[in-house]
Amino acid sequence: MNGAHDLGGMHGFGPIDPEPNEPVFHAEWEERCFATTLAAGFLGRWNIDMSRFARERMPPVEYLQTGYYEHWLHGLETLLVERGLVSAEELASGRAAGPAEPGLRKLGADQVLSVIFKGGKARVHEDVPAKLAPGDRVRVRNHHPYGHTRAPRYVRGHVGTIDRDHGVFVFPDTHAVDGQKKPQHVYAVRFEARELWGPQGGRRDAVYLDLWDDYLDPA
Repeated sequence: MNGAHDLGGMHGFGPIDPEPNEPVFHAEWEERCFATTLAAGFLGRWNIDMSRFARERMPPVEYLQTGYYEHWLHGLETLLVERGLVSAEELASGRAAGPAEPGLRKLGADQVLSVIFKGGKARVHEDVPAKLAPGDRVRVRNHHPYGHTRAPRYVRGHVGTIDRDHGVFVFPDTHAVDGQKKPQHVYAVRFEARELWGPQGGRRDAVYLDLWDDYLDPA
């Protein structure tokens, strides 16, 4: 979706100021937010693309005024309510109104490291024919969905060249809505800087983006 999270190519947000020796977490609550999000994801009620879309739906002003793990917390609260695991009233009060749903999967302390290191695999081992090949000229579809998408706004409608085929992966747009994997090829696509930014783009510069079949048309 065209939300506040999609800032590629936009001006007016000030310089990027990396923090030297930045810690993984800046406060204890961020650690707890990460752990709670991991444990809740283990319930199996949503996938990573659903989690991303939940964070993207944070009100734009609030999104731009808050930090990374505050976005995570908003997304987690959104999913917990939408999946009926807690109510909005329970979130507001911080107290459970009744017993937990029986039979929920639980992430034990002894499982945490293995779950983190295992991660989630987006690659799909299916024989799906590629629609494109390295060297092909392509145009990114000028599509602006309300739902989740991994096609940045600044590249839509522009022409690039397929650099390489990464293989077959889950399609995030459908995966975020109803869990459908809709496996398809993902390509590294090379865009000339001047194609994206006009004459102000560097003459010898280029941007590479990983894009799915459904985002691309032959140019």
